[in-house]
Amino acid sequence: MPVIMTDTRMILVPVFLLAQALLVYRIAGAERPPQPPALATFPFTFDTWRQLREDPIAADVAAELRADQILSRTYLDQSTGSTANLFVAWFQSQRSGASQPHSPKVCLPASGWTPSFTGETTITTSRGAITVNRYIVVNRSERDVILYWYQGPHRVTAGEWEAKLWSIVDGIRNQRTDTALVRVVVQASPAGDQAATAVATGFVRRLYPLLRETLPSY
Repeated sequence: MPVIMTDTRMILVPVFLLAQALLVYRIAGAERPPQPPALATFPFTFDTWRQLREDPIAADVAAELRADQILSRTYLDQSTGSTANLFVAWFQSQRSGASQPHSPKVCLPASGWTPSFTGETTITTSRGAITVNRYIVVNRSERDVILYWYQGPHRVTAGEWEAKLWSIVDGIRNQRTDTALVRVVVQASPAGDQAATAVATGFVRRLYPLLRETLPSY
């Protein structure tokens, strides 16, 4: 299986680069990027969750991300005392290739986190079912469950390469390449992975419909 995955990536990389070059050529000067979303006014309370604090992103990190809008908060579930960190990085255009979502599977290990599990999970919300990444990481005594996905105007995508390819399709078809990386983090220790996953899933179930209303769509 690892050999098959490696071979698939080797095929996808040149295909993606070629398609991205086509995208730049096709929509150069014709892209119609949407107005930025009002992430700063994203609801501070919803369902049983309320904002506990803002989690500002360091200037050097923000410069590296090159996102056009960033939301970073920690929410508290008033009914259980559980907390969940929400991070949203929104990109108005990916046309140049310089401003694109950074996969947590790349960023977190570079920051000292060791992957323990990676997979996908499907969550049913009031706006339909979405399939997202479930990623568990460890850093010394801390263990976190992370749910993350790429959210564009049309769809939610778990796979990074799939999200990139869809951005090319949407760029050619609709002259738009805006997208967002959405990440939810819940600490797993000492309650355990399943308990943390349940908290994160419950949070996403209530969060996603609000994101659909906030992020630009067609």
